[in-house]
Amino acid sequence: MDTSQNEQTKVPKWPRLTKFMLSACAASVAEFVTFPLDLTKTRLQVQGEAAARRTGVTSTSQPSYRGMLRTAIGIVQEEGPLKLWQGVTPAVYRHVVYSGGRMLAYEQLREHVLGRNTDGSFPFWKAVISGMLAGAMGQFLASPTDLVKVQMQMEGRRILEGKEPRVRGVLHAFVKIFSEGGIRGLWAGWVPNVQRAALVNLGDLTMYDTVKHFLLRNTPVEDNSICHGLASICSGLMAATMGTPADVVKTRIMNQPRDSHGRGLLYKSSIDCLIQSVRGEGFWSLYKGFLPTWMRMAPWSLTFWLTFEQIRKGMGVSSF
Repeated sequence: MDTSQNEQTKVPKWPRLTKFMLSACAASVAEFVTFPLDLTKTRLQVQGEAAARRTGVTSTSQPSYRGMLRTAIGIVQEEGPLKLWQGVTPAVYRHVVYSGGRMLAYEQLREHVLGRNTDGSFPFWKAVISGMLAGAMGQFLASPTDLVKVQMQMEGRRILEGKEPRVRGVLHAFVKIFSEGGIRGLWAGWVPNVQRAALVNLGDLTMYDTVKHFLLRNTPVEDNSICHGLASICSGLMAATMGTPADVVKTRIMNQPRDSHGRGLLYKSSIDCLIQSVRGEGFWSLYKGFLPTWMRMAPWSLTFWLTFEQIRKGMGVSSF
C-alpha cells in the first residue's frame, strides 16, 4: 500500500476531537503573535464614529482620527506596552471555539456532506458554500467571547477619557454582560459577527483550499511549506478585503453603550450601523482599520496555516 493510501485510511479513523484541538492550538499561536495589530484595528474602527459624536458619547478631548502607527504608538505611550495585549485572553478563548469549530466543520462538509469530485478535486462553488457555512457556525458559537474581547480592548481608551472602566477582567465581563442583558446580551452583535465570519472564511478557508490544491495539481510545487505559504498569503489578503466592512459594523455594535435592558443606544441593527456610518463618514469608513486588518491577517494566516499543517503532519494526520 502506498503513502497516499495510508493517509486516506488514517483520516476516517482520526477522532474529530483531535482535529478540533489541533486547529485550536494553531489558532491560539497565531492569535497571540498578531494580537497587537487586532487591538490597533479595533481602536481605529471606532475613531471618528459619527453616531457617538452626535449623541455626545465620545469625549471632545479624544482625537477624531489617528493613523495605524500613531494609534499603536499612542497605546504604548499613553497606556503602556502590555496594553497591546489587552483582551488577548478572551481572544484565545474565542479562537479555541471559533477556529476549532470552523476547521472541523469545513472538513466535514468537504469530505462527507458535499463531497469531492471523482478525481479528488473540490469544486470552487462547494468550497465557497463550505467556507461561509463553517465560518458562520464557528463564529455564532464564539460570539460571546468576541464581545468580551472588543469591550476589553477599549478599556484603556475609556480610562484615559476619564470614564469608569466597564470590566475588570474576563470573568467579570461575562457576568456583567449577562446580568445586564441575559443570554441575549452575550450574543449582542452576533448578526454582523456571523456575517463577517462568513465573508472572512469565504476569503480564508475557501481561498486557501482552492489555491493550495490548484498549485498541487497545476504546478511543480509540492505539498510543503512553500505551497502552504503561497496559499496563506492569498487567503489573508482576500479575507481582509471581504471581511473589513462587516468587521467595522461588528466592532461598533459591540462597543456601543447600552441601556438597562441591554439595548444599544447608538444603533438599532447592523443595517442601521452600516447606513449611519456611510451617511456620516462616507463609504470608506467601512474600511477603517483595513491596513492593520490586512497586516494582521497576512501574518495570522501564514502563522496559522504553517503551524496547522506542521502539527497535522507531526501527529500523523493527512494534509489539509
